[in-house]
Amino acid sequence: MNNISTVGVIGSGTMGNGIAHVFAQNGYHVNLIDIKSEALEKALATIGKNLDRQVSKGILDEQAKADTLNRIATFTNMVEGVSNCDLVVEAATERLDLKMKIFGEMDQHAPDHCILATNTSSISITKLAAATNRPEKVIGMHFMNPVPVMKLVEIINGYATDQAITKTISDLSVKIGKVPAEANDYPGFIANRILMPMINEAIYTLFEGVGDVEEIDTVMKLGMAHPMGPLQLADFIGLDVCLAILKVLHDGFGHPKYAPCPLLVNMVTAGKLGVKTGEGFYDWTHGTKELVVSKTFA
Repeated sequence: MNNISTVGVIGSGTMGNGIAHVFAQNGYHVNLIDIKSEALEKALATIGKNLDRQVSKGILDEQAKADTLNRIATFTNMVEGVSNCDLVVEAATERLDLKMKIFGEMDQHAPDHCILATNTSSISITKLAAATNRPEKVIGMHFMNPVPVMKLVEIINGYATDQAITKTISDLSVKIGKVPAEANDYPGFIANRILMPMINEAIYTLFEGVGDVEEIDTVMKLGMAHPMGPLQLADFIGLDVCLAILKVLHDGFGHPKYAPCPLLVNMVTAGKLGVKTGEGFYDWTHGTKELVVSKTFA
Protein backbone atom coordinates (compact mmCIF):
# COMPACT_ATOMS: atom_id res chain seq x y z
CA MET A 1 0.00 0.00 0.00
CA ASN A 2 2.93 2.37 0.52
CA ASN A 3 4.20 1.96 -3.06
CA ILE A 4 2.32 4.91 -4.57
CA SER A 5 4.09 6.30 -7.61
CA THR A 6 1.30 7.34 -10.03
CA VAL A 7 -1.56 9.55 -8.87
CA GLY A 8 -4.67 10.31 -10.91
CA VAL A 9 -6.49 13.61 -10.34
CA ILE A 10 -10.00 13.91 -11.73
CA GLY A 11 -11.03 17.50 -12.38
CA SER A 12 -8.59 20.20 -13.45
CA GLY A 13 -10.20 23.23 -11.83
CA THR A 14 -8.79 25.27 -8.95
CA MET A 15 -8.51 22.35 -6.54
CA GLY A 16 -7.60 19.70 -9.12
CA ASN A 17 -4.72 21.63 -10.68
CA GLY A 18 -3.43 22.51 -7.22
CA ILE A 19 -3.48 18.86 -6.13
CA ALA A 20 -1.72 17.82 -9.36
CA HIS A 21 0.88 20.55 -8.81
CA VAL A 22 1.71 19.38 -5.29
CA PHE A 23 2.01 15.69 -6.15
CA ALA A 24 4.12 16.37 -9.24
CA GLN A 25 6.37 18.79 -7.37
CA ASN A 26 7.06 16.06 -4.81
CA GLY A 27 8.15 13.44 -7.34
CA TYR A 28 4.90 11.63 -8.19
CA HIS A 29 3.72 10.96 -11.74
CA VAL A 30 0.34 12.61 -12.18
CA ASN A 31 -2.46 11.78 -14.62
CA LEU A 32 -4.63 14.90 -14.72
CA ILE A 33 -8.06 14.02 -16.09
CA ASP A 34 -10.84 16.29 -17.34
CA ILE A 35 -13.55 15.90 -19.97
CA LYS A 36 -12.50 19.18 -21.66
CA SER A 37 -9.10 19.57 -23.30
CA GLU A 38 -9.38 23.36 -22.93
CA ALA A 39 -9.73 22.95 -19.17
CA LEU A 40 -6.58 20.83 -19.11
CA GLU A 41 -4.66 23.44 -21.12
CA LYS A 42 -5.82 26.14 -18.70
CA ALA A 43 -4.81 23.96 -15.73
CA LEU A 44 -1.28 23.45 -17.07
CA ALA A 45 -0.95 27.19 -17.66
CA THR A 46 -2.07 27.86 -14.09
CA ILE A 47 0.38 25.30 -12.69
CA GLY A 48 3.13 26.90 -14.77
CA LYS A 49 2.34 30.37 -13.37
CA ASN A 50 2.24 29.06 -9.81
CA LEU A 51 5.58 27.30 -10.34
CA ASP A 52 7.03 30.56 -11.71
CA ARG A 53 5.90 32.25 -8.51
CA GLN A 54 7.74 29.60 -6.48
CA VAL A 55 10.86 30.08 -8.60
CA SER A 56 10.75 33.85 -8.07
CA LYS A 57 10.57 33.29 -4.31
CA GLY A 58 13.50 30.86 -4.35
CA ILE A 59 11.39 27.86 -3.35
CA LEU A 60 12.21 26.03 -6.61
CA ASP A 61 14.77 26.40 -9.36
CA GLU A 62 14.08 26.22 -13.11
CA GLN A 63 15.05 22.54 -13.31
CA ALA A 64 12.64 21.61 -10.52
CA LYS A 65 9.90 23.54 -12.33
CA ALA A 66 10.61 21.68 -15.59
CA ASP A 67 10.71 18.32 -13.80
CA THR A 68 7.38 19.05 -12.12
CA LEU A 69 5.65 19.87 -15.41
CA ASN A 70 7.19 16.81 -17.09
CA ARG A 71 5.61 14.55 -14.47
CA ILE A 72 2.08 15.67 -15.42
CA ALA A 73 0.25 13.86 -18.23
CA THR A 74 -3.23 14.96 -19.30
CA PHE A 75 -6.20 12.81 -20.31
CA THR A 76 -9.75 13.44 -21.48
CA ASN A 77 -10.54 9.74 -21.20
CA MET A 78 -10.97 8.46 -17.66
CA VAL A 79 -10.45 4.81 -18.65
CA GLU A 80 -6.94 5.61 -19.88
CA GLY A 81 -6.26 8.13 -17.13
CA VAL A 82 -6.86 5.83 -14.16
CA SER A 83 -5.65 2.55 -15.69
CA ASN A 84 -2.16 2.67 -14.13
CA CYS A 85 -2.84 4.64 -10.96
CA ASP A 86 -2.02 3.66 -7.39
CA LEU A 87 -4.19 6.49 -6.03
CA VAL A 88 -6.92 8.56 -7.68
CA VAL A 89 -8.08 11.82 -6.11
CA GLU A 90 -11.47 13.00 -7.37
CA ALA A 91 -11.75 16.81 -7.38
CA ALA A 92 -14.88 17.38 -9.46
CA THR A 93 -17.77 19.74 -8.77
CA GLU A 94 -19.35 19.36 -5.33
CA ARG A 95 -22.42 17.39 -6.48
CA LEU A 96 -23.35 14.02 -5.01
CA ASP A 97 -24.82 12.62 -8.25
CA LEU A 98 -21.71 13.54 -10.25
CA LYS A 99 -19.30 12.18 -7.66
CA MET A 100 -21.26 8.91 -7.33
CA LYS A 101 -21.04 8.45 -11.10
CA ILE A 102 -17.30 9.18 -11.10
CA PHE A 103 -16.64 6.77 -8.24
CA GLY A 104 -18.50 4.00 -10.03
CA GLU A 105 -16.36 4.59 -13.13
CA MET A 106 -13.13 4.87 -11.16
CA ASP A 107 -13.88 1.59 -9.41
CA GLN A 108 -14.55 -0.11 -12.74
CA HIS A 109 -11.38 1.03 -14.48
CA ALA A 110 -8.70 1.60 -11.81
CA PRO A 111 -6.42 -1.31 -10.79
CA ASP A 112 -7.64 -3.45 -7.91
CA HIS A 113 -4.95 -2.13 -5.57
CA CYS A 114 -5.75 1.52 -6.32
CA ILE A 115 -6.99 3.74 -3.47
CA LEU A 116 -9.94 5.97 -4.40
CA ALA A 117 -9.93 9.35 -2.64
CA THR A 118 -12.16 12.39 -2.86
CA ASN A 119 -11.40 16.04 -2.21
CA THR A 120 -15.00 16.66 -1.16
CA SER A 121 -15.49 19.25 1.56
CA SER A 122 -18.78 17.86 2.85
CA ILE A 123 -20.23 14.87 0.92
CA SER A 124 -20.35 11.55 2.77
CA ILE A 125 -17.37 9.29 2.11
CA THR A 126 -19.55 6.32 3.04
CA LYS A 127 -22.08 7.22 0.32
CA LEU A 128 -19.34 7.53 -2.30
CA ALA A 129 -17.81 4.22 -1.18
CA ALA A 130 -21.21 2.56 -1.70
CA ALA A 131 -20.84 3.24 -5.45
CA THR A 132 -17.77 0.97 -5.52
CA ASN A 133 -16.80 -2.64 -4.86
CA ARG A 134 -13.85 -1.53 -2.73
CA PRO A 135 -15.34 0.57 0.12
CA GLU A 136 -12.37 -0.30 2.33
CA LYS A 137 -10.12 1.57 -0.12
CA VAL A 138 -12.25 4.74 -0.30
CA ILE A 139 -11.19 7.76 1.76
CA GLY A 140 -11.51 11.52 1.94
CA MET A 141 -8.47 13.67 1.20
CA HIS A 142 -9.74 17.22 1.66
CA PHE A 143 -7.10 19.76 0.63
CA MET A 144 -7.37 23.45 1.45
CA ASN A 145 -7.26 26.24 -1.13
CA PRO A 146 -4.75 27.31 -2.45
CA VAL A 147 -3.40 23.76 -2.39
CA PRO A 148 0.30 24.57 -3.07
CA VAL A 149 0.32 26.97 -0.09
CA MET A 150 -2.03 25.55 2.57
CA LYS A 151 -0.53 22.87 4.81
CA LEU A 152 -3.67 21.06 6.02
CA VAL A 153 -5.14 17.91 4.53
CA GLU A 154 -8.28 16.64 6.25
CA ILE A 155 -8.26 12.83 6.06
CA ILE A 156 -11.80 11.44 6.35
CA ASN A 157 -12.57 7.82 7.12
CA GLY A 158 -15.71 6.32 5.62
CA TYR A 159 -17.60 3.70 7.62
CA ALA A 160 -15.71 0.87 5.91
CA THR A 161 -12.31 2.54 5.33
CA ASP A 162 -9.46 0.20 6.28
CA GLN A 163 -7.10 1.68 8.87
CA ALA A 164 -4.15 0.60 6.73
CA ILE A 165 -5.49 2.86 3.98
CA THR A 166 -5.84 5.72 6.45
CA LYS A 167 -2.23 5.31 7.53
CA THR A 168 -1.04 5.14 3.91
CA ILE A 169 -2.83 8.37 3.01
CA SER A 170 -1.71 10.11 6.20
CA ASP A 171 1.91 9.11 5.53
CA LEU A 172 1.56 10.22 1.91
CA SER A 173 0.25 13.62 3.02
CA VAL A 174 3.41 14.14 5.07
CA LYS A 175 5.57 13.12 2.10
CA ILE A 176 4.03 15.88 -0.04
CA GLY A 177 4.64 18.47 2.68
CA LYS A 178 1.18 18.55 4.24
CA VAL A 179 -0.09 18.07 7.78
CA PRO A 180 -2.85 15.43 7.99
CA ALA A 181 -5.77 15.77 10.42
CA GLU A 182 -7.96 12.68 10.71
CA ALA A 183 -11.75 12.96 10.90
CA ASN A 184 -14.71 10.60 10.78
CA ASP A 185 -17.51 10.69 8.23
CA TYR A 186 -20.18 12.98 9.63
CA PRO A 187 -21.66 16.04 7.89
CA GLY A 188 -19.07 18.77 7.36
CA PHE A 189 -16.29 16.63 8.86
CA ILE A 190 -14.20 18.93 11.12
CA ALA A 191 -13.30 21.92 8.96
CA ASN A 192 -16.69 22.84 7.54
CA ARG A 193 -18.73 21.77 10.56
CA ILE A 194 -16.97 24.60 12.41
CA LEU A 195 -16.29 27.06 9.58
CA MET A 196 -19.63 27.18 7.79
CA PRO A 197 -21.81 28.02 10.83
CA MET A 198 -19.38 30.89 11.55
CA ILE A 199 -19.69 32.20 7.99
CA ASN A 200 -23.47 31.74 8.11
CA GLU A 201 -23.66 33.66 11.40
CA ALA A 202 -21.59 36.46 9.89
CA ILE A 203 -24.08 36.63 7.01
CA TYR A 204 -26.98 36.70 9.49
CA THR A 205 -25.20 39.53 11.35
CA LEU A 206 -25.11 41.48 8.07
CA PHE A 207 -28.67 40.48 7.12
CA GLU A 208 -30.05 41.67 10.48
CA GLY A 209 -28.24 45.00 10.27
CA VAL A 210 -25.98 44.49 13.29
CA GLY A 211 -22.95 45.60 11.28
CA ASP A 212 -21.93 46.15 7.70
CA VAL A 213 -19.51 44.09 5.59
CA GLU A 214 -16.33 45.96 6.51
CA GLU A 215 -17.11 46.11 10.23
CA ILE A 216 -17.92 42.38 10.47
CA ASP A 217 -14.71 41.39 8.72
CA THR A 218 -12.63 43.89 10.70
CA VAL A 219 -13.92 42.55 14.03
CA MET A 220 -12.98 38.99 13.09
CA LYS A 221 -9.57 39.96 11.68
CA LEU A 222 -8.43 42.29 14.46
CA GLY A 223 -10.41 40.87 17.36
CA MET A 224 -9.98 37.15 16.67
CA ALA A 225 -6.70 37.26 14.69
CA HIS A 226 -8.22 35.66 11.58
CA PRO A 227 -6.16 36.29 8.42
CA MET A 228 -9.30 37.45 6.62
CA GLY A 229 -12.88 38.11 7.64
CA PRO A 230 -15.65 35.52 7.19
CA LEU A 231 -17.44 37.46 4.43
CA GLN A 232 -14.26 37.85 2.38
CA LEU A 233 -13.51 34.18 2.96
CA ALA A 234 -17.01 33.27 1.77
CA ASP A 235 -16.34 35.22 -1.43
CA PHE A 236 -13.12 33.24 -1.95
CA ILE A 237 -14.77 29.88 -1.27
CA GLY A 238 -17.77 30.70 -3.46
CA LEU A 239 -21.18 31.52 -2.02
CA ASP A 240 -22.71 28.61 -3.95
CA VAL A 241 -20.24 26.24 -2.28
CA CYS A 242 -21.02 27.71 1.15
CA LEU A 243 -24.74 27.23 0.51
CA ALA A 244 -24.26 23.64 -0.66
CA ILE A 245 -22.25 22.75 2.45
CA LEU A 246 -24.77 24.38 4.77
CA LYS A 247 -27.53 22.35 3.10
CA VAL A 248 -25.51 19.16 3.75
CA LEU A 249 -25.15 20.15 7.41
CA HIS A 250 -28.83 21.09 7.72
CA ASP A 251 -30.03 17.91 6.02
CA GLY A 252 -27.57 15.71 7.89
CA PHE A 253 -28.26 16.98 11.41
CA GLY A 254 -31.78 18.38 11.01
CA HIS A 255 -30.90 21.25 13.34
CA PRO A 256 -32.14 24.79 12.61
CA LYS A 257 -28.77 26.29 13.59
CA TYR A 258 -27.43 25.08 10.22
CA ALA A 259 -30.23 26.66 8.17
CA PRO A 260 -28.65 28.89 5.47
CA CYS A 261 -29.29 32.61 5.92
CA PRO A 262 -31.95 33.90 3.46
CA LEU A 263 -29.47 36.54 2.27
CA LEU A 264 -27.02 33.81 1.23
CA VAL A 265 -29.80 31.99 -0.63
CA ASN A 266 -30.83 35.17 -2.45
CA MET A 267 -27.26 36.05 -3.46
CA VAL A 268 -26.66 32.59 -4.89
CA THR A 269 -29.99 32.72 -6.73
CA ALA A 270 -28.97 36.09 -8.20
CA GLY A 271 -25.64 34.65 -9.36
CA LYS A 272 -23.54 36.78 -6.99
CA LEU A 273 -21.14 34.00 -5.99
CA GLY A 274 -18.05 35.93 -4.92
CA VAL A 275 -14.65 36.14 -6.61
CA LYS A 276 -15.52 33.76 -9.45
CA THR A 277 -18.40 35.92 -10.68
CA GLY A 278 -16.83 39.28 -9.82
CA GLU A 279 -19.26 40.17 -7.04
CA GLY A 280 -20.30 38.77 -3.69
CA PHE A 281 -20.03 40.65 -0.42
CA TYR A 282 -17.26 42.59 -2.17
CA ASP A 283 -16.72 43.75 -5.74
CA TRP A 284 -13.89 41.76 -7.38
CA THR A 285 -14.27 42.97 -10.96
CA HIS A 286 -10.91 44.76 -10.90
CA GLY A 287 -9.11 41.79 -9.38
CA THR A 288 -8.94 43.31 -5.91
CA LYS A 289 -11.34 43.55 -2.99
CA GLU A 290 -13.57 46.61 -3.11
CA LEU A 291 -16.73 47.38 -1.18
CA VAL A 292 -19.91 47.07 -3.21
CA VAL A 293 -21.02 50.66 -3.65
CA SER A 294 -24.55 51.60 -2.48
CA LYS A 295 -25.45 48.01 -1.74
CA THR A 296 -27.90 47.12 0.99
CA PHE A 297 -27.71 43.51 2.15
CA ALA A 298 -30.61 43.62 4.62
